[in-house]
Amino acid sequence: MKKQNKIIVSILIVAVIAVIFIYPRRDQIFGGNSQGPVPSMSQGPGGSGQGQPLPVRVVEIRPQQLENNLSVTGTIMPNETVNLRTEISGLVKKIAFREGEFVKKGTPLVYLNDDELRAQYQKLEFTKKLFESQENRQKQLLAKEAISQEEYDIVLNQFNTNLSDLMLVEAQLNKTIVIAPFDGVLGLRQISEGSVIGTNDIIASIVNIDPIKIEFSIPERYANMVKVGSKIFFSNEAGGQEVEGTVYAYEPTIDAGTRTLKLRATSPNRNRSFLPGMFVRIKFVLGVEENALMIPSQSLIPELNGYKVFVVNNEGKVEERQVSIGTRTESDVQIINGLKEGDLVLTTGVLQVRTGMPVNYTKIN
Repeated sequence: MKKQNKIIVSILIVAVIAVIFIYPRRDQIFGGNSQGPVPSMSQGPGGSGQGQPLPVRVVEIRPQQLENNLSVTGTIMPNETVNLRTEISGLVKKIAFREGEFVKKGTPLVYLNDDELRAQYQKLEFTKKLFESQENRQKQLLAKEAISQEEYDIVLNQFNTNLSDLMLVEAQLNKTIVIAPFDGVLGLRQISEGSVIGTNDIIASIVNIDPIKIEFSIPERYANMVKVGSKIFFSNEAGGQEVEGTVYAYEPTIDAGTRTLKLRATSPNRNRSFLPGMFVRIKFVLGVEENALMIPSQSLIPELNGYKVFVVNNEGKVEERQVSIGTRTESDVQIINGLKEGDLVLTTGVLQVRTGMPVNYTKIN
């Protein structure tokens, strides 16, 4: 039985080989009467037969505006901020503000007890009148040569000293009133009426948040592209609309630890939607080019010595072009050299085509 099985298997193998060998040549054997499919003579790249152009899509190069943008993150800072303190120690007599309210520059906020200073000021006012009348009399006597110049100078010095003492007490009285140093919003107060406070005690904070400042850093390779007046667009984590800002200053040195350059921009904040300390995403506009030549990223083919693209010439055939690239965006690449306006650049079939191959192209926008 085993011998018979071997014979049967051998016969089947010979039959299969015979079918494989004879079937493709049946038209020659039987005079071409077979109705089976006739294979194509030659297959080009991608399965297209010779003489059948490969269908591809192309984009026509047109100059367009290109914004060279850099995406970074930053932090919102107040335009001005300070912790309010007194210049002298004293008893809090009156608190004249509400927490969280907006105040104008120069608004009185806290009054300290000034009874003792006012008594000193009143005493000096009375003394001033005495010295003023003495100075007038001595001046008249000096004009008549009834007294010496030295006697007049002594009275005049007493009068001037009194005026200086008045100015000193007046300055101390002014320090008993804490005023707003600039327009801003007051924070939570840390004192109460009747408490005795010193120069180190914080009364409250005051913050100016219109306009706001935006602080961020960029890599050092972009440092030469920074200038005062550059535009930024930023938004917070809430996903609101992008807001425009303007760079007004930057550090004159590169941070050696991070190899970055620190910048600050400013932007209006009338509705107070941005608060100090907020994290923001920033699109920094490094520059704008009006007539940039852009191609889709998928058209660019990297090589050892650079990049190349395929274009369609006037005869409908493929040509290879060596190109130099510039700025990249999310979907496009700027071409610096190698292409000109009006060139038709392949966006599909870039791996199948070869130089000189005819193609059937369709333009895309």
